[in-house]
Amino acid sequence: MSDLSKTTKKSYISWPVLALMDFVTVIGFDDLIYNFQNQGLSVITSWIIMLFFYVIPYSLMVGHLGSAFSNEGGGLSSWVRGTSGEFLGYFTAWTYWAASIPYVVDTANSIVVGLGWAFNGNDHLEHTLSNSMFALLSLIVFVVFIAIQSRFKHSMEILSTIGGIAMFGMTVLFVIMTITAIAMGGHIATQPMNLHAILPKFNFKYFATVGMLIYAMNGAELVAPFVTRMKKPKTDFPKAMIMLAVMTAFLTIFGSFSLGVFFNAHHLPNDLKMNGSYYAFQALGRHYHVGNLFMYCFAWTEVFYLAALLAVLLDAMTRMLISDTGTKYMPKFLRKTNAAGLPINGYILTCVLSAFIIGLGIFLPDMNDIFNWLLNLNGIVSPGVTCWIFFAFIMVRLKQNQFPSTYVYIKNRKFALVVGWWMLIVTAIATILGIAPQDVTTFSGTWWYELTINLIAIIVLVGLGIILPYITRREQRSTTGVAFTKLQWLSMVGVLLVALISAFYLGGTHLTSRWWLIGIITGLAAVLLIIIGKPEHDRQN
Repeated sequence: MSDLSKTTKKSYISWPVLALMDFVTVIGFDDLIYNFQNQGLSVITSWIIMLFFYVIPYSLMVGHLGSAFSNEGGGLSSWVRGTSGEFLGYFTAWTYWAASIPYVVDTANSIVVGLGWAFNGNDHLEHTLSNSMFALLSLIVFVVFIAIQSRFKHSMEILSTIGGIAMFGMTVLFVIMTITAIAMGGHIATQPMNLHAILPKFNFKYFATVGMLIYAMNGAELVAPFVTRMKKPKTDFPKAMIMLAVMTAFLTIFGSFSLGVFFNAHHLPNDLKMNGSYYAFQALGRHYHVGNLFMYCFAWTEVFYLAALLAVLLDAMTRMLISDTGTKYMPKFLRKTNAAGLPINGYILTCVLSAFIIGLGIFLPDMNDIFNWLLNLNGIVSPGVTCWIFFAFIMVRLKQNQFPSTYVYIKNRKFALVVGWWMLIVTAIATILGIAPQDVTTFSGTWWYELTINLIAIIVLVGLGIILPYITRREQRSTTGVAFTKLQWLSMVGVLLVALISAFYLGGTHLTSRWWLIGIITGLAAVLLIIIGKPEHDRQN
């Protein structure tokens, strides 16, 4: 056999390996906790429904798109750009990046919570840490990882993979030891544990939490570029997705059942989303008379994994945005790199928007409310971005002669379009319904505040993506290559800071007119920004 043949064979990815790679991106133990809090034991039925009517078609569509755009790396923005033009491709890249902001903030928050458990062995941090200190610690985490990511980028990617596998191992261990405990006569906290307990109530609250299920199970697009590296994608890719479905089914169904053993699904702790994973392993340790051993193992695994994940995310999401949108819509100042080749202004923008998102939640009642709100915000923006995948699939099938694919999901074009539209509509509805706040009393003051900051976060994150092309055009029209003069930049930043600080201060007061005052300040700030920014002092004739 020639050396070339050996090299070619070695470059193939087997279907079990692809399934394992996909699994790490799709589901984790914390995802079980989040949705168990939302739906109780009935989430078992939801997982089964999602598995067959969402996860499998979603993953197979990703395989089709990755194969059709194999020469462009299989990225989400390249799928939309190839089918619908340059601007939508840019806007897809932007919204994908913007949706990552709440995710990295949530990751930083989770690191702070994990360190509290790893050092204290309990939830003491939640009761002693103020909201402002929680926000400050999360921001410090950002600064630290942005400072070190350039040196440890590649090692962190390896560590995050190891951490992901370790996290899966801890989850499997939890399920197996829970089943063993029951076999040994252990007590089941949820009573009665019967068919009625796992049947969901299809009301508004249920449908408002579907977005969190989608958030938990998306991410399959990250392995799309590897479809063309399989030896027989037509047959091997469906095998990988079947293996993924089996693994996901095992983890979600038995994992949720195991949580029902240690937690009464009818009376769950209010802080389950933030501390539930630690409570679960703590309960497991008590049952086996080993104290907090399992909890400490999980806590350090969680911190190790999330720290590595955050470092990779901060680098990868910024580089993806800057490199994948080209020069037509992305301003020059954001594409600027330092001596090490790092998009430093992109990192600064990430920090600023992350601080903004943290600031929006700082006046919620307590640390647990901040954690839950931010998590639910992910359940809005993440499914919203996932809509682009189904949009791209529909466009590919409408123009399938222009986009030949080695792997084809559903050969019948009309049926493929029906499935594509089904996925798009369901995801869009889940995104819209997810805007309604969770985990707080409906129509209470906190509920209205969370609804308001949900809308503000979405408008800012999406709206900035529309403004950036305008700034790019100003740069191109300028004789000096800058969109605004230094005085304009300083003035606009000053207006923004004054408006934000004033709004955050008023939001923390008990003034009855504070929302009207915040609205007036916001309106005045918008007018001043337009007045300051409109003049183009060095525009070319």
